[in-house]
Amino acid sequence: MRISTLLLAVTFSLLICQSKAQDTAGKKQQTTDTINNKVLGAQINRLQQLQAEHVADSLKKEALEIQISMLKSSDNTRKSALQRELVELRSQDSVRAAKQKRQVDSLRRFVKGYPVIFFKDTLFTIYNRQGSFSASDRAAAIIDRLETISHDHLFAADSLKITEAEQTIDLQYGKMLIMSIAEIDALWAEKKRSVLALQYKGVIAKAIINYQNETSWDTLLKEAGLALLVIVVALLIIYFLQRIFNWIQQKIAAQKDQLIKGLRIKNYELLTADRSVYVLNVVATLVKWVFIIIIIYLALPILFGIFPWTKDYSVKLLSYFTTPVKRILVAIWNYIPNLITIIVLVLVFRYIIRFLRFIKDEIERGVLRIPGFYTDWANPTFQIIRILVLAFMLIVIFPYMPGSESPIFKGVSVFVGVLFTFGSAGALSNVVAGLVLTYMRAFKIGDRVKIGDATGDIIEKSLLVTRIRTIKNEVISIPNSMVMNNHTVNFTIETADKGLIIYKTVTVGYDVPWRKVHELLIAAAKATPMIEHEPEPFVLQTNFDDFSVAYQINGYTKHASKQALIYSELYKNLQDTFNEAGVELLSPTYHAVRDGNATTTPPEYLPKDYVPPGFKINR
Repeated sequence: MRISTLLLAVTFSLLICQSKAQDTAGKKQQTTDTINNKVLGAQINRLQQLQAEHVADSLKKEALEIQISMLKSSDNTRKSALQRELVELRSQDSVRAAKQKRQVDSLRRFVKGYPVIFFKDTLFTIYNRQGSFSASDRAAAIIDRLETISHDHLFAADSLKITEAEQTIDLQYGKMLIMSIAEIDALWAEKKRSVLALQYKGVIAKAIINYQNETSWDTLLKEAGLALLVIVVALLIIYFLQRIFNWIQQKIAAQKDQLIKGLRIKNYELLTADRSVYVLNVVATLVKWVFIIIIIYLALPILFGIFPWTKDYSVKLLSYFTTPVKRILVAIWNYIPNLITIIVLVLVFRYIIRFLRFIKDEIERGVLRIPGFYTDWANPTFQIIRILVLAFMLIVIFPYMPGSESPIFKGVSVFVGVLFTFGSAGALSNVVAGLVLTYMRAFKIGDRVKIGDATGDIIEKSLLVTRIRTIKNEVISIPNSMVMNNHTVNFTIETADKGLIIYKTVTVGYDVPWRKVHELLIAAAKATPMIEHEPEPFVLQTNFDDFSVAYQINGYTKHASKQALIYSELYKNLQDTFNEAGVELLSPTYHAVRDGNATTTPPEYLPKDYVPPGFKINR
């Protein structure tokens, strides 16, 4: 119990340490995320600062260019100074543009863009703010404007115009500003502003025209007709499927007592013909409904894929089926190397066990002899080694099993270990006792033994219990731990070689010569069946009592399992032999008073003129 408590304490300590480690790791991750967010915010602010400086320098350049154009040709000194300042601003602007590009490149992995989605399609992505509008505000505003334009049935791609502004290139539809493309947008797209504006114009025009085409009445009528056709085809397939399965069920009923006669396992009838027909009909019904569900499930994505508003549902429905199947197939494909490794390991360990079994069989047959190793140890030793080999195989295979690294698998393993620790304390002690008894060779199957108060023949030896059948045909199950804690008497183990000694103590009066008693006892033993004449029975005088002498008759027998019958016959012969000889048996505490007492000898052994003596009184 102390060991179990210690194991539980160690288990809980490991779980607490693991929880603390996870908390520490979580705190470190939070600290790292906070630092990364601060660094990212600083980089974004730096990029915005560079953009603001670029705008300011652009305004200065325009001002300088205006001043230079207004100067007279005679004012060359002032004009040269302004031109030098303009060249310096242009140089700073080129350096700043290079910094902006590097800053944008470093932010690509971290900055989240906001997609412009129109009619279930992503047109492009906005990454940077513009003025007081954030990136998400810009994307939302562009989407609203595109939806407004899409309702204009007179829309034409040529209606979209690209206009140059001071710091941006504007994309307009009539008087409506759709979006402004700044230099920073071009850096994120890694294109020139003019090229990016043309690209956005073409994408937007194509999206709006596609929307108007797919939502026209002609298209909708065609899609509705196609959807109706899909429904009709699905219903027809279901109808014919129903007819086919009804025919199958009729055929099943018609084959009752012909091809379908029930299922029997030896003498047990598992299924009658009626039950077999019922089970087959249930299976046919289940298969039918599986096909119907599959047909409906396949028809729904087709229906949803017809209409532009429900195309996403079509993709989702298909993904509900294809994604798990794909994951399963990918997992199986990725698991094939581990599976091959497990198969190879199982084969190796299987042949190791077969080799050990061969050694065990050779020892049991006596072909292979190991000094100090008995043949009856072969099978239990093989079973122990086999369990150890299998346990080692599981340890080797465990890392290659699917899910072995999952926390749930580890938690279940710990839980099972704790249950085994607490639940197997008594059983484990019996198993250990069973192993010890095997190698003690205290008894084997068929031996007549006495364990504690139980006497009988061993009929079963297992790792948990030992079973004894008494002479009254009572079967007693004794836990092996109790067998270990009691002394065991084996009556059979020396019977074949030396014989088992049957003995009985009788008391006879001092008036009977001891040689006569010895002769009668040995004669009674020899007359008893199953007592050996060689070696000859012998007598031991064991005690001088107050009124009698104790004699012990001993005889050898080769039949240890028939002691009750031998003793019964011996007792009969002792009585007959002593009565015939006219010798009184005073067993166990008969006191003989000769004057005035009748003899204990039965009347058939006494003379016909026998008269009991009277008391003698001397004056």
